[in-house]
Amino acid sequence: MFEPKSGQRIGILIDLVDPKQIAGFAFLKDAPLTIQRHAHDVFYQGLKNGVMAELGLRGGEMFAYQITGGSNLDLPDEAWTPEGRQVSLTKDVYPNFDILLCISTYPATAPLTAFAKQFGFRGATLHGVNPIILRTGLAVDYNEVSRQAEKLRLAMTRADAFEIDFEVSGRKATLKLLCERQEAQRSHGLCRGDKPDVANLPAGEVYFVPTGAEGQFPRRYEDGSLGMLDVAGGRIRKATFLSGNTATVDAHNQLLASDPATGELGELGFGTQDLPPSGRDIQDEKILGTLHVATGRSDHLGGHLTPDKFKVAKNATHDDILFSPTKTPEILVPEARMFRDGKVEVVIENYRPARCLEQALKS
Repeated sequence: MFEPKSGQRIGILIDLVDPKQIAGFAFLKDAPLTIQRHAHDVFYQGLKNGVMAELGLRGGEMFAYQITGGSNLDLPDEAWTPEGRQVSLTKDVYPNFDILLCISTYPATAPLTAFAKQFGFRGATLHGVNPIILRTGLAVDYNEVSRQAEKLRLAMTRADAFEIDFEVSGRKATLKLLCERQEAQRSHGLCRGDKPDVANLPAGEVYFVPTGAEGQFPRRYEDGSLGMLDVAGGRIRKATFLSGNTATVDAHNQLLASDPATGELGELGFGTQDLPPSGRDIQDEKILGTLHVATGRSDHLGGHLTPDKFKVAKNATHDDILFSPTKTPEILVPEARMFRDGKVEVVIENYRPARCLEQALKS
């Protein structure tokens, strides 16, 4: 995906509750830290045991920063090395590496994209890596992933709007997202050349930054509770309890009231890859037939919502809300429609690509 040049320097970032645990790789004794173990065993050791020599790369160092606790929150500047030395990411790491791999618990694409533009490196964020992702989503030909994503991008680009129908708990809802004929973007995994860029892996989606949104859509919260969300003016205004834990929905309503930017819809995405479910959204949202909307921060996608527009810094997250037959089996998506050039075309039917997308893939 990088096509690195000989002599370029590569490094690895991980997140830990106590980043000093990287000293002597002490975190490897902590069994629940599976993501960080994959970072060490597969990536760090892989680079050291031949990959760097094969590609003519330098470096291979690993750094740990304190876990942020939220999706795409700004990263701390302090980090630690396996030798127990404290370093500054902005002074010691970002300016001195050509390629950085961030293998973390929480997504870091938004902050790293901003730093890449500032310091000129390229990178990839691989949060939530597990064995299924290693065997499938990261073991594909990304030239082919890019070609497939581009076919679907062309099939949906410059749309006026999309409508998505939902059914849950005997209720029906429709969400309309305005795109105003913007060029669709693609996450395709290739991060080549000298231009600063950060890819999110596994890749494989076509996405838009909505210019507005109206209607309703359901949400399955992390604890399994279900709520119906009212959307107006591009933002979630209120959540209505459907099932599960009322306190979960109450907490969401409190957040929306105290920091309204958290309800802004900042992304509409469609998966483009034929992959098995991994149990992690980072891969499962890339599966063809799935779709997701995201709330919050959107500056890394070309949107206007930056961290400074949130009332509380820890609320400046970018949170994907995935709809798929494995993540949200209780939520049906009978149809998603695209409005473009005065025509209406169905793009998704019951979590499967509709005819127009299938034809695009065969082209």
